[in-house]
Amino acid sequence: MSSAEEISTPNSKAALPELLQIGPLPPGLVALLTPHYRLHPLWLEADRAGFTKAHVGRFAGGVTMSRHGCDAATMACLAGSVVACFGVGFEGLDLAAARRHAVAVSTTPDVLTDCVADIAFGLVLATARQIVAADRFVQAGRWPAGMFPLATKVSGKRMGIVGLGRIGAAIARRATGFDMVPRYHGRHAQPAAPYGFEPDLAALARWADFLVVACRGGPETHHLVSAGVIEALGPAGFLINIARGSVVDEAALADAVQRQAIAGAGLDVFENEPQVPAALLGNDRVVVLPHVAAGTRETRAAMEQLVLDNLQAFFRTGQVATPPA
Repeated sequence: MSSAEEISTPNSKAALPELLQIGPLPPGLVALLTPHYRLHPLWLEADRAGFTKAHVGRFAGGVTMSRHGCDAATMACLAGSVVACFGVGFEGLDLAAARRHAVAVSTTPDVLTDCVADIAFGLVLATARQIVAADRFVQAGRWPAGMFPLATKVSGKRMGIVGLGRIGAAIARRATGFDMVPRYHGRHAQPAAPYGFEPDLAALARWADFLVVACRGGPETHHLVSAGVIEALGPAGFLINIARGSVVDEAALADAVQRQAIAGAGLDVFENEPQVPAALLGNDRVVVLPHVAAGTRETRAAMEQLVLDNLQAFFRTGQVATPPA
């Protein structure tokens, strides 16, 4: 019986294809997968390296999340099969090892673009207009004692975007709805983009009122937003990060916040989640979120379905629908 036949007409639980589950998954995804697959929890194995080495060829494929990734040893264990990743980030997936071992890899792009872009713009508004601090001001009963301080206008300002991929472009579109002027920085200019390209990130930061980080993570972008870039943003500029915590030099950002060298920061991601530097907490000029940009019921359901769709596409055709890009 082929894998595709087993998926559509399983005779028993034992007949289902077995997937190596690399780390904990959202409950909804587990519920969606279990009628079609048996899941083996790799993260519960005492000797993960020994287990993967001893079970090469056992599994029909693997499933993971961006935060768990998939290392070279696990790719070798899954040679000739598939790794379906819940998430758009793929810096934790060893794609070189995947190519060596003929492992098809999928991610879940597009379906989370709007929600992440919405949170990015929500952080723009929250930081500039001091929405969270104003709420705390009222909740604490301080309004009768005096008016809340003035904040910063958003409409008509300049937005620099680091990375004009799917999410960066969606953020730029939202910015134009607020009569903002977007410019972007990336590895190269995009001729079809209707926005200005700035090859020098520090120059983009000097120009921008808001610098929004929307690029991929990984070694190539580690601390791309450096102390120098943060300094260039200046005391009237705001930094927004909905990409990966590793892209921003977090220590330099904390120092700039403490020195009031930037106007504020809106952060959904951090270098060592769930740990957040104490210097970024308890400050009304900083809005911090617990990595929830894609955390809506609608987007979560769409991401979960795309993981299943990619697995079924692989077992039906030998190819995934949405490889990393």
